[in-house]
Amino acid sequence: MFAHILRRLALWVPSVLLVMLAVYALAFYGAGDPIKLIFLRAPGDVAYDPTKIEAIREQAGLNRPFLVQFGSYIWNLLHGNFGNSLSSGRSVWKMISAAAPVSLSLGLCAMIVTALVAIPLGMIAGMRQNSRLDYIILGTAVTLWAIPAYVAGPLLMVLLIMVLPEGAVPYGWGGVFDLRILLPLTVLSFQPIALILRQTRAAVIEVMSEDYVRSARAKGVPEHMVALRHILRPVLTPVVTQLGLIMITIVNGAIFVELVFGLPGLGRLTVQALINSDFPVILAITLIGSFLVMASNLLVDLLYPLLDPRAAGSREAR
Repeated sequence: MFAHILRRLALWVPSVLLVMLAVYALAFYGAGDPIKLIFLRAPGDVAYDPTKIEAIREQAGLNRPFLVQFGSYIWNLLHGNFGNSLSSGRSVWKMISAAAPVSLSLGLCAMIVTALVAIPLGMIAGMRQNSRLDYIILGTAVTLWAIPAYVAGPLLMVLLIMVLPEGAVPYGWGGVFDLRILLPLTVLSFQPIALILRQTRAAVIEVMSEDYVRSARAKGVPEHMVALRHILRPVLTPVVTQLGLIMITIVNGAIFVELVFGLPGLGRLTVQALINSDFPVILAITLIGSFLVMASNLLVDLLYPLLDPRAAGSREAR
């Protein structure tokens, strides 16, 4: 197990480097010069002074060749230096440190809500296959999957503005235990719940055809004990895989949710950085996003042997 973790960690380095190289290349060769954008937003005709623009670009190191800039960025990154924002001049690390706890708290809550809601409903739907309750649960999951976060968020916000009195609409961030988190958490959990619910239902239907489940029922074991002792554990193996993969869905959905509900997290910071072509901030957020996805996949690999000991044996055999 320890050797497997080391191998996975060793694979992280080239993967992260490739992601950073691709993002850096898009920022370097893409449209939107951050220095010009800064001057275009300044009052007066200073934006049309090429001498001043070139001087700022040289001071920021943006006039060097692509590989030199990328190598310098990686070197600074290894020393814990994320650079400074091109638009505000603030430390990128301080900006990330202020925004990351909000996004991580929201994402963790969304994962917990998804597991607590989707797995039991998927178990019920699978064990009552083709019943009216199964159709209702499955139809609800399909409906939730069809509503992306960038549609559900604004629609719910508009509806609340029309229904609730002025000043009562939940907006902003007050922490995990603040009631204002309920609405963005609900929107962010729509698609993950639908995905995990359908995955759980399919896994339950497959496991119920196994001989040991039929034997337990033939012996008169109560249905709830069959579900908890004989069905739940093998079902969790593919479901945990999906829980790791939906981290991408949560990260992407957080961008729209935080923007709509005024949450000061990484999503809103990403939008501001893209508008300003703030390359250091974009690169830092990309690095964090890549780390979260890879860490969730590694966590899934670590949970496999606990859910299915055969997975550990086959991995060691390889």
